[in-house]
Amino acid sequence: MATKIAGRIESLEQRLKQLKARQQRAQARARTIQNRTARREETRRKVLVGAIVLARVEQGLLTEAVFRDWLDAALMRQEDRTLFGLSERARATP
Repeated sequence: MATKIAGRIESLEQRLKQLKARQQRAQARARTIQNRTARREETRRKVLVGAIVLARVEQGLLTEAVFRDWLDAALMRQEDRTLFGLSERARATP
């Protein structure tokens, strides 16, 4: 009788482990989807803000000089600076 109960307990513990693993996988999938959605929304916001700023420059509501100053101050990577036709940034010497 005791071995039968012990076997049943072992079987239930194994099932519990399986269910917990399934729950963890489902939670991981949900986090992945949530993170992917958040990144997509952030990218969309950035594109829209960029489009608005560029439209304001084209409309003359924001001077191109001010816009280029913003870019010059904000862009650090040479690839990004080249994209906007900015000169290489002077490197700080230690």
